[in-house]
Amino acid sequence: MSNDPSETGRSIRSRLSRQGWALDIGNADAVLSGARRALFVMTGVLVVIWAVQLANFADSYQLASTYGIRARDVGSLPDILTAPFLHVSWSHIEGNSGPLFIFGFLAAYRGIAKFAAVTVIVVLTSGLAAWFFESPGTVGVGASGVVFGYFGYIIVRGVFDRHVIDVLIGAVMALCFAYQFAVLLPHEGIGWQAHIGGLVGGILAGWFLRERRAAKPAKADAVSTKPGTAVTAVGESSKSGKTSGKGPVVDPSNPRADLYKQLDDMGL
Repeated sequence: MSNDPSETGRSIRSRLSRQGWALDIGNADAVLSGARRALFVMTGVLVVIWAVQLANFADSYQLASTYGIRARDVGSLPDILTAPFLHVSWSHIEGNSGPLFIFGFLAAYRGIAKFAAVTVIVVLTSGLAAWFFESPGTVGVGASGVVFGYFGYIIVRGVFDRHVIDVLIGAVMALCFAYQFAVLLPHEGIGWQAHIGGLVGGILAGWFLRERRAAKPAKADAVSTKPGTAVTAVGESSKSGKTSGKGPVVDPSNPRADLYKQLDDMGL
């Protein structure tokens, strides 16, 4: 076994490449363009959320009461789509804004269309989890369920897409925000059900939206390369005695090999 680090690194890269893993970020121009779009999109999302918060505050938080998720109230099902834009205090929206921007950006930089699909999935899973499992009489609002959805998506995306860089990003995010897992446990006054629903939705989104790469072409069959003969795959035209190129191509194991050779010498 070689002790040369560079040789070991090449061996690992070769093995990962054969298994379909991408070892770089991809086309740099495309990634940079995607990052710019992700930045604009997430800036726009935060502008909208903060504008809604201003209106909500001016209305004494009546918007949150009216358009929040009321557990197991059939009439409140459409509020699954509005609840992530609403918050019940300035500290609430401040606590969600930073993680929402970071995770949203990382979820969006590889493609806005895929990011939109991820958002739909995590909004639905987090909202339905709150609607089904929160206590009756409660009203659930806030973007934290979506935050956990993006978080879950980022963690698993690299594994499902076989992108080494994305695996590293997911690992770093998991370490940096490990404290966030504490709010997945039951807490009074915290919609932990929506957090778990969002996290599960993000993982499901990573699976359903994973990159499906075309299978690598099969290796070519063994070929004959004897001097003075045309190259062809063994077991193809050789067995039929057909000629190709400069001379006959005959499988020596063919019982009629001598007959084909004599016919060829006669010009037949």
